[in-house]
Amino acid sequence: MTAPVALICGVSGQDGAWLARLLLEKGYRVVGTARDAQISRFGNLERLGIRERVETVSMTLTDFRSVIQTLDRARPDEVYNLAGQSSVGLSFQQPVETLESHATGALNLLEAIRFLNPRIRLYNACSGECFGDTGNMPANEETPFRPRSPYAVAKAAAFWEVANYRDAYGLYACSGILFNHESPLRPERFVTQKIAAAAARIARGEQRRVTLGNLAVARDWGWAPEYVDAMWRMLQQDEPEDFVIATGERHTLEEFAAEAFRTAGLDWREHVEVDRALFRPSEIMSGWGDASRAREKLGWRATVRMPEVAARLVRAWLEPGDLAGDGNGEASRRQAAGSPASRPD
Repeated sequence: MTAPVALICGVSGQDGAWLARLLLEKGYRVVGTARDAQISRFGNLERLGIRERVETVSMTLTDFRSVIQTLDRARPDEVYNLAGQSSVGLSFQQPVETLESHATGALNLLEAIRFLNPRIRLYNACSGECFGDTGNMPANEETPFRPRSPYAVAKAAAFWEVANYRDAYGLYACSGILFNHESPLRPERFVTQKIAAAAARIARGEQRRVTLGNLAVARDWGWAPEYVDAMWRMLQQDEPEDFVIATGERHTLEEFAAEAFRTAGLDWREHVEVDRALFRPSEIMSGWGDASRAREKLGWRATVRMPEVAARLVRAWLEPGDLAGDGNGEASRRQAAGSPASRPD
């Protein structure tokens, strides 16, 4: 029997690497894209020990010719669109690049699939940022989008493109509306990794303080290896459908920092400074999601919640190579995709 083929756009990122590992474990042939595969280090694939098992190709999502040629050569059964500018903060400085990388990129994929092979199943990475401020109620699939950043605007545009092509042309195309999800593969420019790295370095005496923005913002933080499992499950359904993926809990950035520093044996209040220059022009004070539909229809639920997420990130900095952040070294690397309860059936 021929192995199914998955094309992961943005395989070098956090989610792309974890997803590649998951699909390889399931017997897929995995092809991953980067803007220039010949010079990309694919560091996250290296850290997971799967670099040699993933075929890599050069593709630029904003170039339609590049997209259609890659699809024609790879002939995938499933396409996972995880590419594009991924930082909310950076999107305020690079709004055009952010919009094009998500909206134009998704549109090119949809058009290429429509022309080449409408039987290809497409997963598109959307974001809980699209909901804007959810207040005291978690967002679900019926909650209106009210984006408050160029990043969220771009993700919302891509979401509606996917919905339109699904309705107009009958494509199997769906979006996962994922809230924040972390792992040691996150770049340090993300605030969770910034905090975890600082806690570890301060514990080792390598620095004294860390500067953060608004500590009152609240987010729904989950564990990335569990979230890529939800992506795969979405493409195994009989009919395409969009799903919110979240823990259903919200915590402030102050709480996250407190948990991270506690893991390192420190009191966060002695080492954290707030700088209003780091506040965003328009901020989401409360963002969290209700993943009830995913639990009912996909059989998926988050098992790693914020306190453990923060602790795992710090432990991974304290013990380099411990990608599960549980202090078990090599065993952690083998089991980094999470607990058995969160693994695919």
